[in-house]
Amino acid sequence: MEEVPHDCPGADSAQAGRGASCQGCPNQRLCASGAGATPDPAIEEIKEKMKTVKHKILVLSGKGGVGKSTFSAHLAHGLAEDENTQVALLDIDICGPSIPKIMGLEGEQYVDENLGVMSIGFLLSSPDDAVIWRGPKKNGMIKQFLRDVDWGEVDYLIVDTPPGTSDEHLSVVQYLTAARIDGAVLVTTPQEVSLQDVRKEINFCRKVKLPIIGVVENMSGFICPNCKKESQIFPPTTGGAAAMCHDLKLPLLGRVPLDPHIGKSCDKGQSFLVEAPDSPATVAYRSIIQRIQEFCNLHQSKEENLISS
Repeated sequence: MEEVPHDCPGADSAQAGRGASCQGCPNQRLCASGAGATPDPAIEEIKEKMKTVKHKILVLSGKGGVGKSTFSAHLAHGLAEDENTQVALLDIDICGPSIPKIMGLEGEQYVDENLGVMSIGFLLSSPDDAVIWRGPKKNGMIKQFLRDVDWGEVDYLIVDTPPGTSDEHLSVVQYLTAARIDGAVLVTTPQEVSLQDVRKEINFCRKVKLPIIGVVENMSGFICPNCKKESQIFPPTTGGAAAMCHDLKLPLLGRVPLDPHIGKSCDKGQSFLVEAPDSPATVAYRSIIQRIQEFCNLHQSKEENLISS
């Protein structure tokens, strides 16, 4: 398995704050100054802010274009169908914020009374504006989102991340670790070119001690709406996500088949789960969402038992 190029040399190392892996780290300046043992005060501030957020879920993908943001949006939609569940969706894909479009938001930050969204897309004068930022400025924006947004009482905070294992991922994990992240959901498509990058993402999660809730195989076959026959648009030449999960001992949360209406719903900013309730993809989404909820509830029970003991 390929090594993730973000190994921290440690605050006491001669390379602290100076190594290539330190570029973009929120604590780079502190480490380079010799005060690396002093943590970023924002970590404790965010920990305090996150006390009102019950569950925190990161949605990751190694490869772009696998439907990660679409999955994040529909995870939020699905959880928020229970009007007693408060859901927040945070888009930290700084350079490609697609969540406002997918959620049908133009200047508004609430889809429903129990579903709120935050994204840098709300701060742009035009959705076509390019965000041309280096790592430190991205990190500062993520810090501001987590620390300064009034999240209120939230049952689920879903964080939609950009593809890969870069500055944004390091920052959000560092800032949220003290607040206890439930875990990450990894999204892939069946073909090996996607799985290869997801293995890197899994390696990243293990290196930073981020729990993995499981893997979702998106665009997993196409079921004809007329004859109901399934075709493989992206053939799983190496066994797909199921084989990878078996090899790496990870849960496969489910397989979401292709449905042209998913893309149409996203372009219209509507919930596919509501638009196509009988689609095999909707059935798959709901099953996956239920498994994620079960994981979070179990994680919460373990945390409570740990505190009480």
